[in-house]
Amino acid sequence: MADRLDQPRQPGPRLRLYYDPEAFGRLSERIARFLGTARFLVYMTVFVAVWVLWNVLVPAEWRFDPYPFIFLTLMLSLQASYAAPLILLAQNRQADRDRVQSEVDRGAAERNQADIEYLSREIAALRIALGEVATRDYIRSELQRLLEDLREPSPSAPRSGEL
Repeated sequence: MADRLDQPRQPGPRLRLYYDPEAFGRLSERIARFLGTARFLVYMTVFVAVWVLWNVLVPAEWRFDPYPFIFLTLMLSLQASYAAPLILLAQNRQADRDRVQSEVDRGAAERNQADIEYLSREIAALRIALGEVATRDYIRSELQRLLEDLREPSPSAPRSGEL
């Protein structure tokens, strides 16, 4: 049957290998994390020391990399050529996580700022409202003043016995 343009193509055999970029990224981070430890430095130092000592101290027929240790140099170069991209990949993933976390933090800070501004306005409104509310001391003093006014005879009021 001829290829029809009105129907999707059937997928053919894939020639490329499939890999999960997320799983590869996690693996690269684990490797990069290990490469940055003192344990790795100790292991690498022991490995190089054993390599050099073996190729210097054992009989000539057992040596596999005589001085100037070209094979060792090749191995270390190969390790470095894989370590550098893995470290860069891990750093890029960390930078992406940091960027996302920064955006989340920025959003939270904006919400907190909005909440603080709202609460500040509410407190200011309450202070203004409290300024207009008669306090207990104010009412007490006013009642005291009225009571004193009632106890004093007014000059225009007739005195008892003067009628």
